[in-house]
Amino acid sequence: MNFHTQLVHFDPCPEDPFRPVNTPIYQTATFDQESAMEFGRYDYSRSGNPTRRVLEDHLAALDHGVRACAYSSGLAALSAVIRLLNPGDEVLANDDLYGGTYRLLSRVFEPRGISVRYADLTDIRVADAAITPRTRLVHTESLTNPLLRVCDVRALATLTHARGALLSIDSTSLSPYLHRPLELGADFVVHSATKHLCGHSDVTAGAVVVRDARLAETLAFLHNAEGAALSPFDSFLLLRGIKTLGVRLDRQQSSAFIVARWLVGAFGAERVLFPGLSTHPRAGVHSSQSTGPGTIVCVRTGSIDVSRRIAESLKLFNIAVSFGGVNSSVSLPCRMSHASVPEEIRAARSFPEDLLRLSIGLEDPGDLIDDLSHAIATARRESHEPRAEGAVR
Repeated sequence: MNFHTQLVHFDPCPEDPFRPVNTPIYQTATFDQESAMEFGRYDYSRSGNPTRRVLEDHLAALDHGVRACAYSSGLAALSAVIRLLNPGDEVLANDDLYGGTYRLLSRVFEPRGISVRYADLTDIRVADAAITPRTRLVHTESLTNPLLRVCDVRALATLTHARGALLSIDSTSLSPYLHRPLELGADFVVHSATKHLCGHSDVTAGAVVVRDARLAETLAFLHNAEGAALSPFDSFLLLRGIKTLGVRLDRQQSSAFIVARWLVGAFGAERVLFPGLSTHPRAGVHSSQSTGPGTIVCVRTGSIDVSRRIAESLKLFNIAVSFGGVNSSVSLPCRMSHASVPEEIRAARSFPEDLLRLSIGLEDPGDLIDDLSHAIATARRESHEPRAEGAVR
């Protein structure tokens, strides 16, 4: 079945005699049981809810996994994967990740006995040298956030499994429409479903899809035991958003190409980060394991002051920490989504403070370029204007 068809054709309500075409919202905390001695299929919505179960089955099918669990956020989803480890185990993580992931690993799990180390996992030789006998989980992102680096998932999966560890891929930036890590050998795929899967910036959600049935069973146990499950209403909204994932990303990617090429003219190819450009250092690896470059374009302006002025001068781009919605957005990761990156990591990898991250939405690309052109001209002009004597800095 073509993926576009698969996005909209699934059983919306198993066993419902009325055969609704959309999944009903089972907005209930508990379910009446037929017996006081044993539970029925559903008893308490933390443990299971029909609306959420349809969503989880749909996500598992889209990512070609055996099971999915839906969570209240992307970080809750990643946290569930790390909960599979024990004190004394080690996580080897890529050194370019979402800022909240650093915070979770370094300030929540490390103090509780899970060792965390970082390395450039885009280089398989570096990854090989970095894995130790204690490494139980290797974690990276399909496109790293915010530098849009690309790991060879097949090679990383082969290496990870040979060394007795598991591989987790956060595929938020691409979604199963463009990238399916489980098919490439990963054990877990993690999504901040808030982003592309929802697409409308009105749901906070996360998901983990698992390749192995035994791991899926353990994850499902933790899902119930810890109670970070997605609500019925948010599950309904996410199901609705997923139906338009393909058409949204097709349009957004097309516009992202146009914007990226225009930015190359404005700033130079070496300053524009987008895996759809031939100048991207890992464009070949990306195209071999994904079906599109995604919707995020990053640019280094050469000055954090210019970047700030551009962001604040834009009219069609919301200043927002998230991405993947139908409305375009802009952020300065160093001051927003990645402000929690540990200082030693920031120094070691020379985090570019002038980086602008653009999330391209459904607006006309010509309008977006006009907006960018005006904002860039304004920022360059203002950054060179002398300040009035005594002006507040």
